[in-house]
Amino acid sequence: MMSLNQRILFSATLVLLIFIVGIAWMLDRAFYDSARLGVKDRLFAKVLMLMGDAEVEESGELDVPTNLLDAELGHVNSDTYAFIIGPGNHIIWRSTSSLNKPAPDLPLAEKGKKEFTQILINDAPYFVYRYGVAWETPSGDYPLTFYVITDAALFEAQIEQYREDLWGLLGVMAVLLLATQMLVLRWGLQPLRKVSTELSAIESGQQESVKGAYPSELQLLTDSINSLIAHEHKQQKRYRNGLADLAHSLKTPLAVLQGAIHSDDDETSRRKAIQEQIDRIDNIIQYQLRRAATAGSSPGMGTIALRPLADRIVNTVAKAYRNKQPEISVQIDDSIGLRIDEGDLMELLGNLVDNAFKWCRQRIQLSAAYHDHQVVIQVIDDGPGIQPDQIARILERGVRADQSTPGHGIGLAIVRDIVQVYGGELAIENHPAGGACITLRLKKAK
Repeated sequence: MMSLNQRILFSATLVLLIFIVGIAWMLDRAFYDSARLGVKDRLFAKVLMLMGDAEVEESGELDVPTNLLDAELGHVNSDTYAFIIGPGNHIIWRSTSSLNKPAPDLPLAEKGKKEFTQILINDAPYFVYRYGVAWETPSGDYPLTFYVITDAALFEAQIEQYREDLWGLLGVMAVLLLATQMLVLRWGLQPLRKVSTELSAIESGQQESVKGAYPSELQLLTDSINSLIAHEHKQQKRYRNGLADLAHSLKTPLAVLQGAIHSDDDETSRRKAIQEQIDRIDNIIQYQLRRAATAGSSPGMGTIALRPLADRIVNTVAKAYRNKQPEISVQIDDSIGLRIDEGDLMELLGNLVDNAFKWCRQRIQLSAAYHDHQVVIQVIDDGPGIQPDQIARILERGVRADQSTPGHGIGLAIVRDIVQVYGGELAIENHPAGGACITLRLKKAK
């Protein structure tokens, strides 16, 4: 496939050549028509001169004083000569310059008829101008036709010379324009080559992002590339941290299992201890997998409508708590949306709604609204609330899954990690009317 530089250069060259050929054709046609019109006007002027000098005597004889003729018609070697045709299509007068020239078929023309044509005489091109008149004499009208003929070789040579000069100049201009175009194209595509160089450096590990200053047309592209790179780095970091945390969290239950295997306790106690540690390991793995799988925001992420997803989650969680019939209030406008991965949003709302159902008595309120440049989501229940010292532990950075408070541990820790990935805020407090109030603040979708 042709490179972008080759595509632009080929297209511009093709357009330039078409333009130059079109300009050349128009200039050639304009010059040809103008030169032909000049020949026509010159021959017509000589016809008028002959008519002014000619005189028909009463006897019917034509008199043209030769001493009044111009240099062209009076010179034997001239390329322009003239004839006057009388009744019977006979030549009744010819110029001195026509003595050694061939005479074509010269018929009479109608009175008042003017005609300018190009003919061949002995296979050579000539221009002919004829003008038919009726000379008034005492004995009546006397028909005459004035012919002026000139060799077209000079005209053809002039046209040929003009075409050579025209194509030569246009060829030089085309070469200069193509060279200028290549330089301008090279300068214009320099930012793209620079981006390519930086991407190669990123691929080879020499730099971590696109750092150069670029035109506004490319700035969005480079910003998107940097955002994708940053998103990928964050994702890799989350996976590494998740694996490290998983390995660290599994040390304690594995040590307990090792001790239980070699302990002297009875079989029932050993089975109970082993089952507790297996459940603990399962919770740790589920938590770390969810934490590592958090997608995070990326440049190509779409906007998710909040209300339909919230209704779906509430309906799903309500089926899991059939023994409870709380009053559920969902106050979310249909226009509210978030730029967030759908799985992450379901994890957020699913954990918060699940906790609300688990601890509520009669009421649950789920609301969302725009505030400044944020979307504020609140989940309020009328349960026993959370002890203030437990709130601090839940929000403490680096709390492990196995260290979390039962009922508000793993779920809220996942919510915290997802919110942090999206650059949001999580606030946990007790509602003045009783119960817990969980508040999320996430960036508003543009």
